[in-house]
Amino acid sequence: MDMLRRLIDYQIGWSNRLERLLPDGFQVDGNLDFIQSFVTPYLRPGLVVYDVGGGKQPMISTALKQQLAVRVVGIDIDQRELESAPAGSYDQTICCDITKYSGCGDADVVLCQALLEHVADTAVALRAIESILKPGGVALLFVPSANAAYARLNLLLPETAKRAILFRVFPSSAKAQGFRAYYDRCTPRGIKKLAGELGLKPEHLSLYYYSRYFAFFAPLYALWRAWSLAFYLVNREQAAETFSIALRKPPQVLGTNV
Repeated sequence: MDMLRRLIDYQIGWSNRLERLLPDGFQVDGNLDFIQSFVTPYLRPGLVVYDVGGGKQPMISTALKQQLAVRVVGIDIDQRELESAPAGSYDQTICCDITKYSGCGDADVVLCQALLEHVADTAVALRAIESILKPGGVALLFVPSANAAYARLNLLLPETAKRAILFRVFPSSAKAQGFRAYYDRCTPRGIKKLAGELGLKPEHLSLYYYSRYFAFFAPLYALWRAWSLAFYLVNREQAAETFSIALRKPPQVLGTNV
């Protein structure tokens, strides 16, 4: 372990100590909460589930898939990612850009974890997701917010510099992060507005105020935490670092004879 790595780990240790001083609600990892708690109540035996952007890391494990006897369709822009998923993860795979896809309205549930920030036009991606859902179906989205300080920094830094810093500070991120991000209307308010234009009804929103991007330098982490707390006091919803949202497609209303 080189000197820089030891210094980074030392700073992360101090950032962790600072984090433990904050209210419990500020220490919830949104990504884990989405996987472990947010999605679970929506899963039932026999459903048709689309995992949009899951690639080699599908949200539903093969064990849970077998337990619930659900049909899982994987959609990803990279065929190699889909092929790298654990055996039996998907019953069907579709290699495509979600912004150029039109579904057939057969999904009970659409899962979309940390994908929307990577599309240039979120409205088009949400339209595709809406087309995948059957009437009464629900889309479960986990979204890093455009209002987060790391998102603003992400948009300012050149792609090569951003990846070099990210992979050096967080080596494990090299396998799953570092993709170009746009954060187009990726805020709770922005997603709800786009959903409303498509007729999707928000029925559950979870807000998270935790991230680790600045933990490598404790003074910067402290400054960011002071900013995030101040932002929270001004506008709780828009201050979220990440958020999970459930969007319901209204059931089909059958016509009646007059």
